[in-house]
Parts: sequence; structure tokens; C-alpha cells
Amino acid sequence: CDQMSQYKKQPNCGYQRGFGVVTKCRNTKNNQTVAIKVNKGNPKIQQQAKLEIFILEQLRRLDPDRCNIVEWNGYFLDGERICLNFELLDQSLWDYIGDRKNQGLPIRELSPILHQLANALFHLGSVGIVHADLKSGNIMVVNRHESPVKVKVIDFGLARPAFALIPGHSLGTVGYCAPEVMLGIPCDEAIDMWALGLVAVELATGVPLYPGEDNYDVLRFITETQGQLPDHLLDSGFYTDWYFIEDNYNKQRWTFKTKEQFQYETDYQSKETRYIKLKCLDDLEKLMKVRRGPENGQQLLVRLIKQMLALDANQRITPSEVLKCYQHHQVQIIERYPGHVEPAVCYSNAAEAASAECERVLLHFIVVLI
Repeated sequence: CDQMSQYKKQPNCGYQRGFGVVTKCRNTKNNQTVAIKVNKGNPKIQQQAKLEIFILEQLRRLDPDRCNIVEWNGYFLDGERICLNFELLDQSLWDYIGDRKNQGLPIRELSPILHQLANALFHLGSVGIVHADLKSGNIMVVNRHESPVKVKVIDFGLARPAFALIPGHSLGTVGYCAPEVMLGIPCDEAIDMWALGLVAVELATGVPLYPGEDNYDVLRFITETQGQLPDHLLDSGFYTDWYFIEDNYNKQRWTFKTKEQFQYETDYQSKETRYIKLKCLDDLEKLMKVRRGPENGQQLLVRLIKQMLALDANQRITPSEVLKCYQHHQVQIIERYPGHVEPAVCYSNAAEAASAECERVLLHFIVVLI
């Protein structure tokens, strides 16, 4: 049975990706409009598609609406091509930000989006899944005309069970990968929180923070803005000596290679591709004031972003910590801000380990929004 024949492609409604194409189709049997992800027929893409199906099967245990993940309706074959059927969503968060002329979103609109994404990461973690490619292009706005907007995480093509993350394996998109991924340091679900921190910066400023074309440049941008990873982390990286020189005579044993050194060794010429250059993450607050004017909550948002972008993954804030702090004041928020839509969250006992500092920071962050 040729299942593809029951779907009629809608005109001018598709976009190319590395794996193939995603296109808007109408199911001629029930007249439902859906998004069909058509994977290329080559063996490598087929294997990746099969792994994505495995991940999506695990995610069937979650309610896609409550957990802010895309709804999957199954798959079918079109010759050698594996086709995945998803609910149709409105536009990517990348495009949504672009429609605002890349000036960033107001704090009141940004906050619900961030918490929905933390909700998605929490639930992915509850079934042991790491997305591994979170970025504004893999987050969809359900309906741009709703207020507040609802978002869902899509594209699980690079997702993995947490236990299957292997140091040194390529994951994610350049510019969104956590330092431990680029350096081949053992990693876990904290790589998704790093990516969420970068998405938070995009929401706040309208532009990516570390838009490098090569891992060297991204690491250079991170080092210039946030400083260098501590030696004990660099010691465990498979690729540390690709980007750093070891010098036992210095206080910090590893030294990041200069642009000239790296070009001499690799022939890669470093590029300056940043839209914004910050001396430190605290400068985000000044930038937001320039782009949008002063708003309550900007300083506290920056403090949250800094916790998401901790260089040491063990020091990064977790989704359960974010959500525990948010839930703690849920009744107060609904009463004082009835237009706010709460993401539904199921909490585990692990969430009780949220730090007092996290509670204090996020309590103020939430209160200023209402």
C-alpha cells in the first residue's frame, strides 16, 4: 500500500533540511493537515530515522500538549524513504524572533516561553532522553496569534537515551553545543540546559550569542565572554589538545590556542561572526536595556541565564530546579496574573533538591513579571 499517495502536498509549504525535507500535507482520507518529514533514502539517513523512531516511541509515554513536545502520529515508507507524520505547527521560534526584527521579546512574553521549554526538558529527562540539538530552529510556536504563545520542541533526529551519550561523538549544531560536547568531555542531559541558556539569550536580545561556523570559534567566543573551563575538566576531554596547549609551568595548565596557532596547525582561518560581543554575561542586561528599554526582571533574567550557561555542567541549573521554583508560587501567580497559562508539570522527588539560591533568584524573577 502506498501510504504517501493519501497525502497531498500543499503548494509552497516545505523546507529542506540535511536529512531531507519537511512538507505540509493534507491527508485526503480525513482532510487533516499535517507535517511530513521525508528522510532521504541513503543508508546513513535511514539509520538516523530509525533511531528517531525509537526515541519517538519512548516519548509516546508523555502527553505532547502537557509536556511541550511535538505530537507524533507514526511513520510510513515511501519506497526507500522513511516518512514521519507530525502535527502541523505554526512557525519556528527562530522565525518568530525574526518577525520581531531581532530586537528581542519583552520579559513578560519571554518568561512563559522559557518555562515551557524547561518543562519540555524536565519531561524528556523523566524518560531518560536527551534532545542533543535544542535550538530556536527546533522549537515551534504552536500559534503565533495566541497570547501567551505556546511552544513545542521538535526534531528528535539527534536525540539519545542519556546512557548512550558517548564522549567525542558529534552532537548538536555548531553554536549551540555545550563546551563538554565540543571538547569530548563526558556529558549528560546538562547539554540541553546549555542550549536552553543560549535560546534564552536569543529571546532576550533577538540574536544568537555564539554564532560560530567552527567549534574553534565558538570556544573562542565562550572563552572571551565567560572565561576558560577549569583544568580538571579539560584534562578529561578527548579533543582538548586540539584547541588547547598544555603548559605545566603556568597556574592554569591549559592555554587556548591563538587564532594564528590554530590556523598554522589546521589551515582553518578563524572568523568573527558575532552579532554582539560581550565582555561578560552581565553585559546582557545593558544590551537588553539598549534594545528594548528598561524592564523589570532584566537583571534577574541574566542571573538565570548565567546559571544555565555555567561552564561546569555539574554547576548548571536543572529543569527540575527551574520548575520547582516556578511551581512553588503557582497559585500566587495565577491569582495575580490570570492571563498567564501555566505549563503542566509532573514533579519527582528529585525536584526537592532545588537549591535555596535557585528558589530565591527565580522567586524574584517570577514576581517581577506579575
